[in-house]
Amino acid sequence: MCLQGSSVLVRLGYSGRMATLTDPEVHKLLTDPNFAVISTFNRDGTAHSTVVWIDLQDGLPAINSARGRIWPSNLERDPRVTVVVPESGNEYNFVEIRGTVQEVGGADEHINALAKKYIGQDEYPFRAPGEVRVKFVVQPDHIRHQKQG
Repeated sequence: MCLQGSSVLVRLGYSGRMATLTDPEVHKLLTDPNFAVISTFNRDGTAHSTVVWIDLQDGLPAINSARGRIWPSNLERDPRVTVVVPESGNEYNFVEIRGTVQEVGGADEHINALAKKYIGQDEYPFRAPGEVRVKFVVQPDHIRHQKQG
């Protein structure tokens, strides 16, 4: 569908410029307990998407998982990622972040901070025996904020 007229584009949440992580609404989406959908590339080139917890660490989106799961293994092979974070209860307000990830330290502390944010517990309660956590930060190449309604 082709929309013309800048007032229509602005009303649909498109301003013609790339959003930034410091835009107030983008920052709020990433710091409130909204779930994220992360998409990575499988070995055969198909997409793998899953729901994750997310926050900002040192100004960058940070995600956490257990080593050996599909999406972290995909990122270790191919660091390209797309993350979509919709607002809970208003899913037409969302941010899409495309970029690459870098593995960083502090995964154990990070998963505990995410547990506090999302489920109100000081320590992540779902850890399996022998599980090794891994933390990635996203270096954005493109950020799009969409808000309707």
